[in-house]
Amino acid sequence: MNKWMIGIIATFVIFMLAGCGSSDEGDNGASEGKEPIKVVTEAGFMPFSYLDKGELVGFDIELIDAVLKEAGIEYTIENVGWESMLAAVQNKDADLAIAGITVDDDRKQTYDFSSSYFESTHKVVFREGEAITSGEDIKELKVGVQAGTTGSKAAEKIMGENHPNISKYDSNTLAFMSLQSGDVDAVVTDNIVADEYVNNNPDANVEMITDPETFDSEFYGIMFPKGSELVEQVNTALQTLMENGTYEELYKKWFDADPNMDALQ
Repeated sequence: MNKWMIGIIATFVIFMLAGCGSSDEGDNGASEGKEPIKVVTEAGFMPFSYLDKGELVGFDIELIDAVLKEAGIEYTIENVGWESMLAAVQNKDADLAIAGITVDDDRKQTYDFSSSYFESTHKVVFREGEAITSGEDIKELKVGVQAGTTGSKAAEKIMGENHPNISKYDSNTLAFMSLQSGDVDAVVTDNIVADEYVNNNPDANVEMITDPETFDSEFYGIMFPKGSELVEQVNTALQTLMENGTYEELYKKWFDADPNMDALQ
């Protein structure tokens, strides 16, 4: 073999090795730069998730941003209806959902959840003058709830499943509008949402009561499709935020109170 032929072969081998190196680097880049995951929420749950001048804001919105940044996960977030949100996660059209979602045994059959990040209960909001002193007092009233929520279940536990006097709405906002218009006498919803509505609407002429004997404590979690590989990553990041003070800062910002960390653990 002459020197000319040896040179050609050597050049060819160098190009082949260079090509293999480029291919490997490209694969590593693709694995490191994964497609953003899809987050869905329902922006009718102030102060957890709502729209302010067209922008998604709220405790849940800031919390999931902090969690996913801590986990190093890029994401997009979309506001959808409550039922659409649940369906998107169940059908794996979305990677996770956050919107004040209570973790209960029924939902655990269909979804996976993160560790608890918020303790809640229910309150009854009603027009001034109604003789309501406990949860049981709603039995003879027309009651508004958000469909598919534990508030709806709480009302049905008192009044009966699918009771004709229970009106189910797509959002708490619509339920409160019906209270103001007189279509319902009371609304059963999560305590923080009730507090937010009553405090922000001083001219609405409404009152609210809590009843720990009727309404148990509940806990919110981030919802995933069954078998999601993201659960462990999110839980690790969430625990880090609870340990480094970030969670407490967000909680105080949105609720002007200290979280019960013992209850969440």
